Amino acid sequence: MATSLSLPPFNYFVINFFTFTFFFIFLYKKLSSQKVKKYFFLYGWLFGFGYFLTNLYWISISLSFDKNFKFLIPITIILIPAFLAIFYGLVSYLFLILKTKKITNSFLIFSLIFSILEFIRGSFLTGFPWNLIAYSFLNQLEIISIISIIGTYGFNLFCISLFSCPALLILRESNKEVIVFISLIICLSIFYLYGFQYKKIFNSSDEITYNYKIRAIGSNISLERFYSSNNPVSIIEELIKISKPNLDEKTIFIWPEGILPDISQEELVDYKWLFENKFNQNHILAMGINSQIIIDNSSKYFNTFSIYDNELNLINSYSKIKLVPFGEYLPFENFLSIIGLKSITNNYQSYSKGKKRKIIEIKRKNFSIKILPLICYEIIYSGEISKENDFDLIINISEDGWFGKSIGPKQHFAHSIFRSIESGKYIIRSANNGTSAIINPIGIIEKSLELNDNGYIDLEKKRNIQPTVFSKFGNKIFGLIILLYIFLIFSTSFSFSLNRKKSNFKNK
Repeated sequence: MATSLSLPPFNYFVINFFTFTFFFIFLYKKLSSQKVKKYFFLYGWLFGFGYFLTNLYWISISLSFDKNFKFLIPITIILIPAFLAIFYGLVSYLFLILKTKKITNSFLIFSLIFSILEFIRGSFLTGFPWNLIAYSFLNQLEIISIISIIGTYGFNLFCISLFSCPALLILRESNKEVIVFISLIICLSIFYLYGFQYKKIFNSSDEITYNYKIRAIGSNISLERFYSSNNPVSIIEELIKISKPNLDEKTIFIWPEGILPDISQEELVDYKWLFENKFNQNHILAMGINSQIIIDNSSKYFNTFSIYDNELNLINSYSKIKLVPFGEYLPFENFLSIIGLKSITNNYQSYSKGKKRKIIEIKRKNFSIKILPLICYEIIYSGEISKENDFDLIINISEDGWFGKSIGPKQHFAHSIFRSIESGKYIIRSANNGTSAIINPIGIIEKSLELNDNGYIDLEKKRNIQPTVFSKFGNKIFGLIILLYIFLIFSTSFSFSLNRKKSNFKNK
């Protein structure tokens, strides 16, 4: 449970040196006991359950807004951590299966298994790569700059090894353990020096000034208002007021995700009269909104990022491809409907998945820019932003009000910093009941609005850096690091066998 305090918003990463070291020593000591081997899965599961129970409790808050779902709150608090803890149970079980007598090998195997199963956790079904232990270094920007090369999963593997490495000194049998320990500390130092130099390169890079503003709106509109009123006029008026459009200033306005739940993409034009005399050809509006298509007399609904001109004509749109399980879609919906269990969601229809990730180009009389939209949850996926790098910046829109004033919105925002460094791109974030911000490619928050703020932030200029290594190769680099660990495991095993043969020969 204490490990949760290492994560955002607390970031007491030093705690991990105690918890991970204890966990590894505990498992290693138990390897020699025949009586407890059948409990190995349980050991890992309990570690994971305590970890997720204390840092994911806030998910249940999202169920408090609808009386039909309130009965699921205690179930959610227990079942989600219990399910995610299975991956940690598998860590300890596979550690038992692949056991070795040598401490160094055991250490490498432990780190490797743990990191691979964290990757699987982030990929299984739609995946839930939330709260990787790598995020505990959030406030150490120089250190996490290395993810521009190795990515978050590669860095996560390093973190598991780093936080567990004091065990090498405690359990050491030879100088080999000391060498591995020192090597990890040297790597950490190299990462810091790389980040320091990377920052200098970025600060000396060319600066580009736009001839227009990109304005991200941060709003504090309560979700209760969405449930208590079906009249969106007052919300639109409030958003326009927050946006402060100036007829003489060329501006792209970014409104948060799902900010107008009772209006579809196609219906927004009906409210054109609210924008008259406030918006003109100098303005573009981008926002999160629901869209609908009818296929064979059946409606499909999408969570969509839509771009409009000043007369609310649709210019372009992107539909979300990474949907939140049990939030935006019901897993195994067809099967649950057949057996009658869809009633637990009050028969709400799931959102449909968009076709593919999409770079949107805005090329109008007063504007020329390429953006990559990421809707809410999509920002948490490392290595899945885009296979292309031909865009100017990332726009992330979000509705974080589902999780109240908990640590959830702060954890969510933390992912944006990691994605900015990985991609080498500016991220503009517009959130309702969350943190709105401009994050530069080295992870520095240049401007921000906190959870309770109504207002806006403008991007008018930015610096360019070369595409990052990770943006070119993605999680293939994590695969290479896995191969490196496997090589080290086999090489240390071979070295051990060779030394043992030499020792036996001398004894003869």
